[in-house]
Amino acid sequence: MPLSPGEPAPWFRGSTLSNPEFTFDSVAGRYVLLAFLPSTDAQRLIALRALAANQAMFDDARISAFAVVGDEQTLAGARDMNGLRWVIDLDGAVTSQFKAPTAWLLLDPTLRVLRPFELSETEALFACLASLPPVAEHAGAATPAPVLIAPRIFEPGLCARLVALHAETAGTFTGVMRDRGDTTHYVMDELKSRRDVLVHDEGLLTAIRERLERRLFPLIARAFSFEATHIERYLVSCYAADDGGVFHAHRDNTTFGTAHRRFAASINLNDDYAGGDLRFAEFGPQTYRPPLGGVCVFGCGLLHEATRVTAGARYAFLPFLYDEPGAAVRAAYRARIGE
Repeated sequence: MPLSPGEPAPWFRGSTLSNPEFTFDSVAGRYVLLAFLPSTDAQRLIALRALAANQAMFDDARISAFAVVGDEQTLAGARDMNGLRWVIDLDGAVTSQFKAPTAWLLLDPTLRVLRPFELSETEALFACLASLPPVAEHAGAATPAPVLIAPRIFEPGLCARLVALHAETAGTFTGVMRDRGDTTHYVMDELKSRRDVLVHDEGLLTAIRERLERRLFPLIARAFSFEATHIERYLVSCYAADDGGVFHAHRDNTTFGTAHRRFAASINLNDDYAGGDLRFAEFGPQTYRPPLGGVCVFGCGLLHEATRVTAGARYAFLPFLYDEPGAAVRAAYRARIGE
């Protein structure tokens, strides 16, 4: 059966004309129009003309459009542009995930179906697009991100020690996780600009874990009914304005090597900077900033970004948390790749 209003659209990985590693889930946070181009020339021409005539609507802030193309002829004359991209689907793999899709599928900022439209409803579709409310008001009610903000996880003295540890080495720029075949690798790209330092001192590791277990884990259990048992990485990070510090929208558990992660924790170690706040685009444009020594905890499946630091430098402690089932997932991946 075709997807109906309220159902989540399938997430897929594929290629556009400008991005050979396109991940559909990364476009949340705006209205999304999917165009499944018909197979017959006459019907396909109707859809293409409608996209061309209304291209000004697609600005990548309010609305993005993706035309799913299954024929070489259309691809030959296409090019990606701001707000309108062409998903290459010559083998039909993308289209098949959408269960006999209509010609047009309109999604909300959480990538759930707002309404499907037949090709015969093309005029009604673009009238609907023109009348959509602002992205932040798509739900008809406030939609705060499902995150936990908690103060007093690290005391100021511990925060200062961790900032000093980072300053001792200046940190190393680190990449993002990408799957290559059956394994996950670090890749350097423009998605992220951040310098990281791992904590190795046993005394400091013990102090950090004690505070997380005694001060943070009970709150996570209360807020999310989740019993954290494992901490992945004791990592001190720096987003510096001089480095263009930023981490654009991403999710933390979408690769083989990160599938075990359940929750991310972002503990601010200083407060003398500008920018650098957290944003969860699926739930609106508002930003979140825990206080000095405080934390923002959120599910690793949420699309999120650390906005660009515009003055000074933001230091943060950034562990991932998981449980026993997550540990089994991680162990299985490591065994599979022989790590």
